[in-house]
Amino acid sequence: MRLAVVGATGLVGQELLRVLEERQVEFDELYLVASAKSVGQKIKFKGKEYSIKSMEETVALAPDIAIFSAGGGTSLEWAPRFAEKGTTVIDNSSAWRMDPTKKLIVPEINGHVLTSEDLIIANPNCSTIQMVMALAPLHKKYQIKRIVVSTYQSVTGTGKDAVQQMMEERQGITNGIKVYPHKIDLNALPHIDSFLDNGYTKEEMKMVNETRKILEDQTIGVTSTTVRIPTIGGHSEAVNVEFYNDFDLKAVREILENTPGVVVQDDVKNNIYPMPINSKGRDEVFVGRLRRDESQPNTLNMWVVSDNLRKGAATNAVQIAEFLMEKSLVS
Repeated sequence: MRLAVVGATGLVGQELLRVLEERQVEFDELYLVASAKSVGQKIKFKGKEYSIKSMEETVALAPDIAIFSAGGGTSLEWAPRFAEKGTTVIDNSSAWRMDPTKKLIVPEINGHVLTSEDLIIANPNCSTIQMVMALAPLHKKYQIKRIVVSTYQSVTGTGKDAVQQMMEERQGITNGIKVYPHKIDLNALPHIDSFLDNGYTKEEMKMVNETRKILEDQTIGVTSTTVRIPTIGGHSEAVNVEFYNDFDLKAVREILENTPGVVVQDDVKNNIYPMPINSKGRDEVFVGRLRRDESQPNTLNMWVVSDNLRKGAATNAVQIAEFLMEKSLVS
């Protein structure tokens, strides 16, 4: 098993290496890949030193699996070239998610649709992953009619430079790095990714379109507002979901408690509910504040939190790789 990590020096790439080590993923060769300026740099992994390789060199080595976390442009250019060599690409960018010929995978929900012929597999948006992890089992039971979601997303979702901008602002540095169009510290920006003609951002429309694709139901109504806030631990979401069928709150809780990868934290009398500060470094999706929407029937409110670098990106990608290996869908 020859495994490549493309974008190994980035936030998600570094998290990928941590997840690979923690989950003890077995491989014979590991290729760490990054941009041309990083080629030759050294990275230590499990006590061994690896030299950063170029894309050209790694394509020629034809790894069995390549996990991409290097942006959409890189994925569009290089994923097909890896696939031509027989490499199965698991891509963290938005490049292939809505391509009808590519599968958008959260292993616990729809890993069963993968075959050995899927050489480019899309990893969903971080915000979408955590939401569908909580909603998929409820959709099976009660059938979702409409979702209204507002997100409160960590600066880590933008990358290293965004974290640096926040920290510099916190230190009073006014002429430092500038990733966002406004100050982020002590602020909230209702602006993630670029704005589209319909007034929504790309991030908001990702949540709409990806949710329908993963749940395999184009009839679900989804509307989203995504907000960047000055946190590091993970993304939070206020989710209002209307079902076609009525539900029992106790049954909803039991379904979620029995869903692999989901942890219910919902004891408001003791101030227990999901928070990003507690999700950092964790792979689970945390759900709490479960309550009926008293303004209309068959509608549930929930608060969903997860580390966007883990289940929202690195962990989900590694789980896809593990699934492929377990089912012998790669050599």
